[in-house]
This record gives sequence, structure tokens and C-alpha cells, in this order.
Amino acid sequence: MRFDLANLPNNIATLHRIIASQAADVASEREARAAREAELAAAKSGLLAKTLEIEKLQLQIARLRRVQFGRSSEKITRTIEQLELMLEDLEVETSVPAASAASPAADVEQSSSSKSKRSGRKPLAEHLPRREVVHEPSCTCPACGGEMRKVGEDVTEVLDYVPGHFEVIKHIRPAFSCRRCEGMVQLPMPSLPIERGQPGAGLLAHVVVGKYCDHLPLYRQSGIYAREGVELDRATLADWVGKAAALVSPLVEAVAQHVMAAEKLHADDTPVPVLAPGTGKTKTGRLWVYLRDERPYGGGAPPAVVYRYSPDRKGEHPRAQLAKFRGFLQADGYSGFGPLYETSNGKPATVTEVACWAHVRRKFYDIHVATSAPIAGDALARIGQLFDIERAAMGRSPQVRVRIRQSSARPVIDDLAAFFDATLARISGRSELAGAIRYARSRWSALTRYLDDGRLEISNNAAERAIRPLALGRKNYLFAGSDAGGERAAAAYTLIETAKLNGLDPEAYLRDVLGRIAEHPINRIGELLPWNIAIRSFARAAA
Repeated sequence: MRFDLANLPNNIATLHRIIASQAADVASEREARAAREAELAAAKSGLLAKTLEIEKLQLQIARLRRVQFGRSSEKITRTIEQLELMLEDLEVETSVPAASAASPAADVEQSSSSKSKRSGRKPLAEHLPRREVVHEPSCTCPACGGEMRKVGEDVTEVLDYVPGHFEVIKHIRPAFSCRRCEGMVQLPMPSLPIERGQPGAGLLAHVVVGKYCDHLPLYRQSGIYAREGVELDRATLADWVGKAAALVSPLVEAVAQHVMAAEKLHADDTPVPVLAPGTGKTKTGRLWVYLRDERPYGGGAPPAVVYRYSPDRKGEHPRAQLAKFRGFLQADGYSGFGPLYETSNGKPATVTEVACWAHVRRKFYDIHVATSAPIAGDALARIGQLFDIERAAMGRSPQVRVRIRQSSARPVIDDLAAFFDATLARISGRSELAGAIRYARSRWSALTRYLDDGRLEISNNAAERAIRPLALGRKNYLFAGSDAGGERAAAAYTLIETAKLNGLDPEAYLRDVLGRIAEHPINRIGELLPWNIAIRSFARAAA
């Protein structure tokens, strides 16, 4: 608070209040500054710990590479890959600055540091093709209408990727001065996905899709690019992935809102080995999938899928993820979903269970393959009839699907129930066959619910198809490097797989999104959803 010293009040009590107020302001500012400094110190401490861990991992990898070619080379190679992935995720995490903890002084420090880094950046390889984009202002002065003359230009090179090759985009911004009033005019630099960054939207999309869709870890991508004469180390790629993930996070949540607004969801989960911090060993995390797809019954809502990561398989995680969902949930018999199907405090359940006939069939199939039991074969034949009937209902309206199921599938299911009950009475209760029958009969209401509602499916195969890309990724690059890496993977899979469900090339979709999202209004994020965005190229027909 500022006071006019020439016009201070004469009243002593008023002066006391002024002094007390100023003292309180000073104390408050001192406390706020101390809090900011403590937050900054904590952020720096965490960054230092991660930096030291990165150095330790780099040293371990270097030592292992020296002894890689021996009798245990296969085991050493696998260990090196594990350490490379852990290092990759740590480098992504250290790339995201703790902006909330930064003080004004830290902002100045960061700015000067980034300037020094930019000045030391390697020029882009000369052999790469270059495409010039000139951003030229009007030839007349906006202030006085006088004639303009060119006095210089700024050139910014951005490394981008178009399908099949790298290219350098040269953004040329001529500077003009007015001959009459000497005013200067120069158009601003177009926004880039990463502020003051080197990669274009196409290159960012290519790296992200390579990692999560084509299952190429960043250290392998770095080697591939090096063969093309483009030096991009893993730390640089990790920095880009971390910033791209932060950039698209509002869009991921918009997809999740659309999915959770459905009347029916398919759900499933799959294990993901994750490196446990500080131990060098792995723990088992989970990736959960929630799919909305109305196409089998001609619904109008666009298909979409959201993936969520959790560090374990405790039921509290899917229950929290489904807290806002109201409707039918088609899933396996996982007990963690159980409380969602139950009444609570006298209120009816908000989620209705729909079971999966494919899970029932799989149990009898395993028994039939192992023992050739005739009863298991008979059960498989009867369940197969249900799937044959369902093919005739695919793509029909809900009303038509119900009529087909009631007339054709209901009698088969009633006969199957009688067959199961009669068989269970005459075989050993401890047999695998009895266990498979009890599994089916204990879920009979949930298994037969699809007969009365044409929006429901006979199986949860749609969710299992959405899990397959994750299983392939797990096979190729073993595991996630951290819990944060698991969360980034879930976000990337959400956008990639939703784009594919809507008939889009995921790389083309992400290229367009990353080229727009930095300046896109957050309250219009829905315009960038796969079924709303106008893809400029590379759209393909839905499978």
C-alpha cells in the first residue's frame, strides 16, 4: 500500500494503524516468500534425486555393455533393455518442470538457462530437405499507410516428419520498416507444439505413435533415426514425449467424459510389469480399459475407449474410475466390480452387471482340449449355437435383436440350463468340469440379461480386442519404467485407439491435434475429438 508522505494524517492512532498494517503486509510477504522458497527447494531436491538415479542407470548400462558378449549375453541383453526403459521414463519425468514451485527469481534463472541451451543447439543436418514458409506482413505501413522496405529477417528451423522421411521447415519472417514513419513490422512466429522447441507436430506424432502404437521404445527409435542421419538422443525424445503428454491431457479427459456418459460399457484389464523404484525389480500394475461402442446395435454415439492405469489390482481403483458411470457394465467375473452391482444405504445399485459368454465357453474349451471330455464338447456345441444366432442380430436395431434372441436364443439357453443342472448332479463336484458349470450357473442372471435388452452383447470380446495392443506392447518392450510411465501409456493408448475406432490413422490424427492444441481454447476441446476434428489428410476407411 502506497501513501502520500506529504499528506500523512496527524492522528496518532491512525498512524499506528498504518504502521501495523505495513508490518503485517511485510510479515505476510515474508511468509509467502519462505513458502515459495521451500517449494522450490523441494522441487530441486526431487530433480536432483532423479538426475542422480539417471546417472547411476547410465553407468550400469555402460558396465553391462562391456560384458554383453559372453555365456550369459541373453540375460545381460534383457537386463540392459530393462534399465533402458527405466531410464527412459525417468528422463520423461525430469523433462516436466515444476512450474508451480517456481519463484519469479527462478523464472529469470530458467529463462536465461533456456537461452543458453538454445544458443548451443546443434544445427539441423544439412542433408535433410528443406521447405520454406515465409510469413510476410503487408507492404503498407499499418500506422501511416507508407511504403515498407525490407531491413532483415529471422529464420527458425523446425524438424518435422512427413510419412516416409524427415524434412526441415524454415520459417522465414522478414522485418520491414516504413519509409515515411520508420515504424517496424514483423509477423510473429507461428506457435509450435512445444514452445521454443525444435520438433514439429508431425515429428512429435511420429515419436508418440512409434512408442505406443508400434511399440518401439525411445532408445530404439533413436537408433533408427541415426541411420537416417538424424541425431536425436533418447533424452531429447523423452523430453518431447513428456511435454506432448501434458499437452493432450485435456483431450484425454474429454474422451473419458464421453465414454462414461454411455448407457453400456465394456470393461477389462491386463497386467503391466512396472519397475519398482529403488529396487531394480518389477511389480505388477494394471491397465484398465473402458469401451463405448454402439455400432453393433446401430447407436448414434461415436465409439471411444479410455484406458486407466493403477499400481495394483485392488477393487478400489476400478470403482473410483467408474464412480460417475450409470448403466450396464459388461465384464468378467472380477470381484472388485462387485460393490458396484450392490445396493448401498438403501439406494439401488447404479451399475448393472452383464456377464460374458466367451468366458464361459473358454472354460469348457480348455477342459475339452486337455481331456476330450464329451460333456465339455457338448457344452461347446450348445454355446456355439448362441454365437451363431448372434451373428444374425449384428447391426440390427435393439428391438429386432431382442426379437431374434427371444425366438432363437432363449430356447437354447433354457435347454443349456437344464443340461448343466443334470450334468452337475452326476459328476464329481471336485472336477474341473463341475467348476466350469458352477461358474456359469452362478452368473446366470447376468449371462442371460442380453436376451431382454438389444443394446447388450453376448460377450465382452470388444473389450478384449481393445486390450490386445497393450499385450503386444508388453511383449515387445517388457514393461513400463514407472507408475508415471504407466499413466502416460494409458493416455496415449486412449487417443490412439479411439482414433482407430473412428477410422482415422492415429499418426495423422495426432499430427493435426498437436499442431492445433497449444492455442486451442480449452472450453472448445471437444472440437479436437476424433469424431469432430477435420483431418486434413490420411483419413482411412474404418476396418
